[in-house]
Amino acid sequence: MTDIKDLKFDANGLIPAIVVDAVSKKVLTLAYMNEESLRITMEKELTCFYSRSRQELWLKGETSGNYQHVVSITADCDKDALVVMVEPDGPACHTGETSCFHNPVFESDERKEFSYEALMQLISGRKEQKKEGSYTTYLFEKGRDKILKKVGEESTEVIIAGKADDKKETIYEIADLAYHVMVLMIDMGISLEDIFKELASRHVIDKKVKQEKMV
Repeated sequence: MTDIKDLKFDANGLIPAIVVDAVSKKVLTLAYMNEESLRITMEKELTCFYSRSRQELWLKGETSGNYQHVVSITADCDKDALVVMVEPDGPACHTGETSCFHNPVFESDERKEFSYEALMQLISGRKEQKKEGSYTTYLFEKGRDKILKKVGEESTEVIIAGKADDKKETIYEIADLAYHVMVLMIDMGISLEDIFKELASRHVIDKKVKQEKMV
C-alpha cells in the first residue's frame, strides 16, 4: 500500500482525485483533496474534498444526501493523481446529472464508442417514440409475450451454437440474446444499474462436494 506521505501534493497542498463509479465504471467527477480530506475519506470511507473556491473541506453528500461510498483509492505512476472508486447514493453533479461529464465536445464517427447505456437509450427511444419499420418498435408493439418468446428462441440458439463448439456463431447468438434481454428490461422498467447492483451483491463461494466413502 502507498503511504499518504509518499503522494505528491502540488504547491497548494492539493492532489486531483478522479471519482469513478465502481459498478458502471463511469467517470463521475474531478475534484481535489488535501492530506486532511484524504485522511477523512479513508477513515469515513466517504469522499471528502477540498473546495478551492471556498477554501474549505466538504464531505460529498453532507447537504444533498448523495454520499459516495469509497471502494478503493489508487495513485498513478507519479503518485500525483488519484482514482477513487465509489458506490454513489445519487448524482455526482450539482445539476442533478449522474456525472459531471455530460457535455459532449467531440466524437469520431468512425471510432464512435459503443456502450450498453447508449444502446439502452436507443431501445428506450424506440418504445417511447415509435419508428416505422423498426424491429425494436415492432417488438414493443407486439407486447411482452412476443419479447419473451424471442428471449427464449435466442437462448436456444446460444445453446445450439455452444454445443456445436462454434465460437463465432456463439458470439453472434449471445449478442442477439443480449439485445432481446435489453428490450425486455426496458419493457419492464429494469435498468442496467439494477443488474450491476444485483451482480455486485453476489458472492460466489466454491464448495467442494464431499463424497462419503463407500465401504
